[in-house]
Amino acid sequence: MNGSIIRYILGYILKTEGILMLLPCLIGLIYQESEGWYYLLIATLCFLLGILSQLHKPQNTVFYLKEGCVATAMSWITLSLFGCLPFFLSGEIPSFTNAVFETVSGFTTTGASVVNDVEALSHCTNLWRCFTHWIGGMGVLVFILAIIPMSGGSPINLMRAESPGPSVGKLVPKVKATARILYLIYLVMTIIEFIFLIAGRMPVFDALCTSFGTAGTGGFGIKADSFAGYSTYLQWVVGIFMALFGINFNFYYYIIYKKYKKAITMEEVRIYLFIIVVAVTLIFAELLKTTSCGIGNALTLSFFQVSSVMTSTGYSSADYDTWTQTSKTIIVLLMFIGACAGSTGGGIKVSRIAILFKTIKKELGSYIHPKSIKKINFEGKMVEHDVVRSINVYFITFMIIFAVSVLAISFEGKDMITNFTAVLATINNIGPGLALVGPARNFDVMSVPSKWVLIFDMLAGRLELFPILILFHPTIWKDYATKLIRRHSKKKLTE
Repeated sequence: MNGSIIRYILGYILKTEGILMLLPCLIGLIYQESEGWYYLLIATLCFLLGILSQLHKPQNTVFYLKEGCVATAMSWITLSLFGCLPFFLSGEIPSFTNAVFETVSGFTTTGASVVNDVEALSHCTNLWRCFTHWIGGMGVLVFILAIIPMSGGSPINLMRAESPGPSVGKLVPKVKATARILYLIYLVMTIIEFIFLIAGRMPVFDALCTSFGTAGTGGFGIKADSFAGYSTYLQWVVGIFMALFGINFNFYYYIIYKKYKKAITMEEVRIYLFIIVVAVTLIFAELLKTTSCGIGNALTLSFFQVSSVMTSTGYSSADYDTWTQTSKTIIVLLMFIGACAGSTGGGIKVSRIAILFKTIKKELGSYIHPKSIKKINFEGKMVEHDVVRSINVYFITFMIIFAVSVLAISFEGKDMITNFTAVLATINNIGPGLALVGPARNFDVMSVPSKWVLIFDMLAGRLELFPILILFHPTIWKDYATKLIRRHSKKKLTE
């Protein structure tokens, strides 16, 4: 394993985090909050450590998927550990475990919180919580690929390891140009949402935090009631933008460059929008049948919550834990499905679900016509066997991690719905679950060991399982140790 290139990439990560942490410093200065000094301290530390990590340039800059996965996993862990320090040192989140949980939840765009009184937090801390969503939404390594040269290596391996979905390709021949296009679309959409929120008379600070949270489909609220206290107009603006950020960004690229035929053939987007319409209709009907909220309010509530849950944003405009069993079942199913591949949303992804159903249909067809040869087509292209195999492996791995995690946190004695939805909400980067971790409560009720299990689930879910799992593979560290020993022996012989 090429450890030197991983160290070099981690240096970029630390320097980038140091620069990004200057934004809460600025907010602290504007609002004259002493907590801003902690962000400045950690920003300086990150930048200095980043410079130290890059004092010696790696001789070998080639890295394969293995190095890409390790670099990605280590980058996200590094981001989270340094990102949590201002929370912990300032005393706003005095428990280190809680500080790590909140930061990992932010960067992974989960939005599951352990803060009991979010309105008591300083402006700079609330902004950093929401800004971590925006940083993690498109991916920090994608951001780095957009601004730095990675000559001589294979940058696509970093993008594949970090980007959500069954497969990642280049929009244009150069990976750097692809990363820039993605981030430009991401930035422009964030700015447009911010303008719409300001037009709805949302305070500037609230609009900034909400735009970051919506764009990254994260969901950290800065109000105790999340989004229930905002106007109907603002709920519709955020609901629509949550749905838009859950669409594969390739779709926007095709629209911008007038490749309408390619945009129309994106089957995943059509299925995604169809699921939203069906889910909204069913929950809307349930609300009309069981509540007296009226047609307009029922439509707003159902659309906002479906958009929030399916895109894994996690904002709540109502306590859906009090809704009917049918509505709650639909919400749980949406948590599993998630948004489109290549979006900022979480979940298993619509494309994987669609291909899994097509695989089942193909297998049923082979039982009826054993000698027939049928191929799986998706978005106008034949799905390669390797893609189907990787999706099957992903799904099996997902279910194993899910089952083990539910078992692991069950030892503290909480009810099955709490345990089941706590893991579901974290591994799919949703945010709130049901029962004790529902939208009206938070994850502070979980024990310290359970929180570390859920921290792992959040990282595994955001990084598509395998980049984080590869860190536990003994061969990775055995190869690295062997290389270090050889290098040390060679150095001794030359001396």
